[in-house]
Amino acid sequence: MPALTRKHVSDWPETWHIHYAGVRVGMILERSGIANSPQPWEWHCGFYPGSRPGEHRDGTVASFEAARAAFEAAWCEYLPKRTEADFQAWRDQRDWTKRKYAMWDAGEHTPSLRRP
Repeated sequence: MPALTRKHVSDWPETWHIHYAGVRVGMILERSGIANSPQPWEWHCGFYPGSRPGEHRDGTVASFEAARAAFEAAWCEYLPKRTEADFQAWRDQRDWTKRKYAMWDAGEHTPSLRRP
């Protein structure tokens, strides 16, 4: 079974993307604009496409370590409900989006947006 991996993507606000089997399945980030909050960190567990409404989990906590723990607890409940098809749906959407923007950058129309 693949392991969860984290990738640091920003220092301000501090942001970490969490991946599983090549799919971004969540994030942990420092909340911005929340002055003197007792819970300055937030976490998100879930991905779309590949999950259904209401399956995404998130929350706010006091520290990065608490966010990691909360994410991992949510992930343990979320992962068993996923199939390989769910992960593939996310990868297919990622690949389509990459192709779409490459076509736009080349001045081409995407097939679904062409007018007769």
